[in-house]
Amino acid sequence: MSEQFFTDIANQLVPLFSDSEEDRPDSVLSSYPNTKKIVQGLQFLLDVVFPGRNPDLDLRKKGLDLYLQEAISNAWKLLLPEIEKAVPLRWSGQADLRKPSKLEQESIHAEAEQVLRSLFEKLPKIRESIVTDIRAAYDGDPAAHSYAEVKMAFPGVLAIASHRIAHELYALNVPSIPRVMSEWTHSKTGCDIHPGAKIGKSFFVDHPTGVVIGETAVIGHNVKLYQGVTIGAKSFPLDEQGRPIKHIRRHPTVEDNVVIYSNATILGGDTVIGKGSTVGGNVFLLESVPAGSFVSNSSAQPKIKTLS
Repeated sequence: MSEQFFTDIANQLVPLFSDSEEDRPDSVLSSYPNTKKIVQGLQFLLDVVFPGRNPDLDLRKKGLDLYLQEAISNAWKLLLPEIEKAVPLRWSGQADLRKPSKLEQESIHAEAEQVLRSLFEKLPKIRESIVTDIRAAYDGDPAAHSYAEVKMAFPGVLAIASHRIAHELYALNVPSIPRVMSEWTHSKTGCDIHPGAKIGKSFFVDHPTGVVIGETAVIGHNVKLYQGVTIGAKSFPLDEQGRPIKHIRRHPTVEDNVVIYSNATILGGDTVIGKGSTVGGNVFLLESVPAGSFVSNSSAQPKIKTLS
């Protein structure tokens, strides 16, 4: 095929993008954060919270302190430029074609550095939470033969570790980057956790394929989920333009010490699963249940009884 053919097709496509306010290819090519570098930065942070998992970083040769310093430094170098690109997205939702002034560049750089510093200062607390997740996986699965196996091979542990990092960036109001991290994790583990979800300690997802946890979900401590569980939203309220209203509570609360079995669906921002409850497989639940409940599936409606 001739080069002229490719040129003609490209010339026909360009106006279709440049005439759209929401999709401009020059923004995509030059100003949006680089998803590959975001993922690489996340992987270095996972090396920090899971020392020894990366075969390219030899823990025995370097010693733990130098190993951690190297991983943290690499993550900083990768993520800082991408956060600088993301910060302006907070206002417009898309990259700005206008070259920022020197003063604007300095302000963006300072904000990006502060964001990354805040994230890195939280790494010890993130590590503490992940230790509880590893223990929950080991204690909650008789097929787990060692902590090393859990750390190296359990996708649910990788999913929650990645989420805990992405969630901190989300809480710092960083646009786009936390979602890129969560979608990479989704592709690796089959577990789709929005970075906005708040999740307590000792969280375990056993066989995480198909698990979905929405942006405004709140999950307590010592919660265990099985494959296919959805903690989602009902139909969305719309604004005057017919668009979904953002930043409102849409997803359930799951209190401490709850177990939710495979393919259960729990929906709605007002729905609360009380402390110590068990939700059986294939349950479709749109209402709250009191603490200590057992919810089983029925052809008509969920059956709820209190355990005593």
